[in-house]
Amino acid sequence: MKIQAVNRNDERWQRRQAIMQMFTPNIEAQTYAYNQYGRNLDPETNTYNDVTTFYNGYSLNAGITLFDGFRSINNVKMASITTKMGVSKEQQTRDEICLATMEAFSNVIYYTELETILQEQVKTAQAARDKAIRQEELGQKSHADVMQMEYELAQTQYHLITTINQRNDAMITLKDVMFWPIGDELKIDRSIAEPVVTLASNSELAETAKATLPQAEIASMNKKRAEVDLKMARGSYFPTLSFNGGWSTTYYTYPGMKDYKPRSFSEQFRNNAGEYLQLSINIPIYDQLRRRTALKQKKNALVRAEAEYAQTMRDIENEVARAIDDCQGALAAFRQADKLAELQKEAFRLSAKQYEAGLISAIEYQTASQTYLNAMAERIGALLKLRIKDSVVRYFKGEPYINQ
Repeated sequence: MKIQAVNRNDERWQRRQAIMQMFTPNIEAQTYAYNQYGRNLDPETNTYNDVTTFYNGYSLNAGITLFDGFRSINNVKMASITTKMGVSKEQQTRDEICLATMEAFSNVIYYTELETILQEQVKTAQAARDKAIRQEELGQKSHADVMQMEYELAQTQYHLITTINQRNDAMITLKDVMFWPIGDELKIDRSIAEPVVTLASNSELAETAKATLPQAEIASMNKKRAEVDLKMARGSYFPTLSFNGGWSTTYYTYPGMKDYKPRSFSEQFRNNAGEYLQLSINIPIYDQLRRRTALKQKKNALVRAEAEYAQTMRDIENEVARAIDDCQGALAAFRQADKLAELQKEAFRLSAKQYEAGLISAIEYQTASQTYLNAMAERIGALLKLRIKDSVVRYFKGEPYINQ
């Protein structure tokens, strides 16, 4: 965002410069001093001599372009378009950062919640293993049953370690996209609320997206810039009319000449002063087809920009349709995952009671536990996916990610 802000500042200065070039003259002052040796023209007698002469001159010149084929006007338009494009690019960058942060945050939440579930599963597997060992000592379980419980515990611990590693990696990614110091703690709000999904029709949402999305504005500005570029290329065929004026004066003397008394600096400064006014017109005739080549290129650039604009509008329509379908699918998936999680929760509770009563084996109990774990993980994943998909739809409705 800092880089984008610097780019915006450059574009604003370019626009100011284009306005100043259009409405204000170019003014410059000059002074010089030099010795001329050998044969030279005597400024006093206007004859040649071989006396060393010292010259000191001052001048002030100003000029303004009266007509340049509307290039100055188009330059201002181009600068304004570039500035607006910059604002849209800045918004696009902000949106991309926000979406990347939301996705990284969802990954952290998913692996954090999954870690909590796995920690409970490890405790359950440890309790089941310990109970199996006691039952083996009492002759109620075989050694094979104990080894099976040890395997289930080791497998759950392995999944826990893998999940912790994935959570740590997701946290580094989140800190990276947030530009958060890697070594500093980042506290996470783990509360996950189910989003209220409100969908609109494809056509309605597509029109809103075309009017609000930065990429649509950028494509539109690209087309306008190509149109202005074409006008500037056509303007190069027009003659240019400019007006210039200036004032200059000189002072001279003959250093080393004996018995020479130069006139004073103030007298020469006043008497040698002169002014000029100039009105000039420049008519382009032949430039080795450079203007014609540029005109053809600008025409092709406009055709290209129009095609890219049409493609962008089509892409937005497709993205909107896909976003609505994805959100509807994510909503249906979450509702089903939520239902399955509730059913598996109850099934696991009953399996735990049956296992305590000795009605089912340890393997059946671990299978029920693993099924419950998978159902809870799928519910969390479905909920987080739904939140992201819903955020994309809301973004297309005109609500920036930063406000979500």
